[in-house]
Amino acid sequence: MIRLPKAKINLGLRILRRRPDGYHDIETLLLPIPLRDALEVLPSEEGMKYDFGDWGEPSEENLVVRAYHLVKAAYPEVPPVEIILRKRIPTGAGLGGGSSDASNMLLLLDEVFGLGMSYDEMHQMATRLGADCPFFLRDEPQLGEGIGEQLSPFPLHLEGKVLTLLHSDLHISTAEAYGGVVPSEEGPSLRELLSQPIEEWRGTLYNAFEPHIFERYPALAHGKEQLYRAGATYAAMSGSGSTLFALSDAPLSISDWEGTQQTYTL
Repeated sequence: MIRLPKAKINLGLRILRRRPDGYHDIETLLLPIPLRDALEVLPSEEGMKYDFGDWGEPSEENLVVRAYHLVKAAYPEVPPVEIILRKRIPTGAGLGGGSSDASNMLLLLDEVFGLGMSYDEMHQMATRLGADCPFFLRDEPQLGEGIGEQLSPFPLHLEGKVLTLLHSDLHISTAEAYGGVVPSEEGPSLRELLSQPIEEWRGTLYNAFEPHIFERYPALAHGKEQLYRAGATYAAMSGSGSTLFALSDAPLSISDWEGTQQTYTL
């Protein structure tokens, strides 16, 4: 059985406070987008097998592998499997590719072996894998709070909008992103900001990682500026970066971006 794990973008990302456990309370809108990986699971009579294409043999710390072991621990009857993964979502880009693959692994194992896992059970497993993993259990926009694992559906009406993605070779780790951020609870909530027309988001809906990341990597700040010059209604960095995105009414042409560009219709 095959699933096509989707990437996500963040519409607004507020870092509210640092928690005693070292994590941060955040507020962000997570939106699934059409950029997908491909993940397949097959029963294996020869023990665990992996085919990750150009990525080579995964380590035991790989999120997809960890997802399998979590399910195996809870359901010992799950046999060894062959896992086939083809990556199209860039890593370290703020698009949640690894988290999406892991959550889709949970869904695949449940489907292939008829485990009958509840959403709450898979949510608990996904949270152990990563704060943004639970989002990918459902294919809908969701408001993420807490460390990102507290999710609630949030209807958005972006049908027909054009999504432009600008990818670069920059790999920004979560530690690097959080290392320079200044938490703040000031200002309107994300629910209030997202209730405004999209034409007003440019001046109000922000990603708290952008100031220090853009200072460290000026090319990203320039890329966002170019998206607006090309006609974007709203543009931002996704998550902790480094992918930039734009929403517009028509396809955008960015001539001087040194990385890759992708365009989708929502």
